[in-house]
Amino acid sequence: MRYGAFSIGGYRARPALRRCLLALIPLVLVASCGQSAPQAGTTATAPPPAATGTAAPVSPVRAALTITDPHGKTFTLKKKPERVVCLTGLCDDALVELGLTPVATTTPGLLSHPAYLGAKGSDVPVIPGSFGGEDVARIAEAKPDLVIGLAGVHDQLRTAVEKFAPLWVVQVKSYDDSIGYLRALAQLTDRGQQQAEAETRFRAKLADGTTRSKAAGLDKTPVLAMYGGTSVGVNTTEDVLGHFMSQFFAYPWPSKGGGFETAQAYSIEEILAKAPQIIFIQSFGTKVSDHYKDNPVWKRVPAVSAGKVFEVPTELWASGRGTRAFGVILDEALAKAAG
Repeated sequence: MRYGAFSIGGYRARPALRRCLLALIPLVLVASCGQSAPQAGTTATAPPPAATGTAAPVSPVRAALTITDPHGKTFTLKKKPERVVCLTGLCDDALVELGLTPVATTTPGLLSHPAYLGAKGSDVPVIPGSFGGEDVARIAEAKPDLVIGLAGVHDQLRTAVEKFAPLWVVQVKSYDDSIGYLRALAQLTDRGQQQAEAETRFRAKLADGTTRSKAAGLDKTPVLAMYGGTSVGVNTTEDVLGHFMSQFFAYPWPSKGGGFETAQAYSIEEILAKAPQIIFIQSFGTKVSDHYKDNPVWKRVPAVSAGKVFEVPTELWASGRGTRAFGVILDEALAKAAG
């Protein structure tokens, strides 16, 4: 790797880090998906976020054992799930939003975040194994009646997992997808009231965030979200987190095309040229801010010279991907940016 180049190639030798980064690979944004009417086999329609700090109330979805996900795929269960194993953070996020707890998880750090279960999060059993290569025997030991994984990653476990439980794979391409999966899981678990309350809170938070951002001039402030350890990638506008940030800040980080590594690989010189005034970093292992602190080009980046580089909770920013995570990320980003 040339001096100052940002890539993710150095992560292959670190399983825990690879586990986190692979979660980002399928999260490439497209236009928001619409949802259908709140009846059996569908998800509910809800109003878009308001332009002010309030949002219209959301109606609860009705219970159903056949649902349609945000991408138009149907999924059917024989009975309401009581024991859910989460192989992706979106699952943990949606369950907590609905007042439920997974019987086992692969993202204990997310569940232990104060915005989720706090100290009680450590009580949830952890499924060992690599991301996409989880220990199926340990999943079975949890006696689940539903396992939720990530599309493109956990499909390969279907044959083994479905010997004892249905496998539902999800894919978040925008925060609208997060809302759609919250509704769908609420239908399956008959938690419509909790879904309506959680969704209403989230939509109000989006509206309030827009108002706060414009009032502080942050919608015109260049911001960067990036991730890594000794080598770094950028959350581009075609990445779910990058797109989310672009709704509240100036966010000049388009995908560079090609595969995952090239699409999100920006050099320090390229970052300097775009002059971000605020940088949020998800560090896996070695802190990015520490690794590049003596780099002369890095020092010239406006956010760095102004002391506006923030290391943020990796599990939350990189793995949450649900309505609760996005709400917490928005609050944290706005508070740090305006501080």
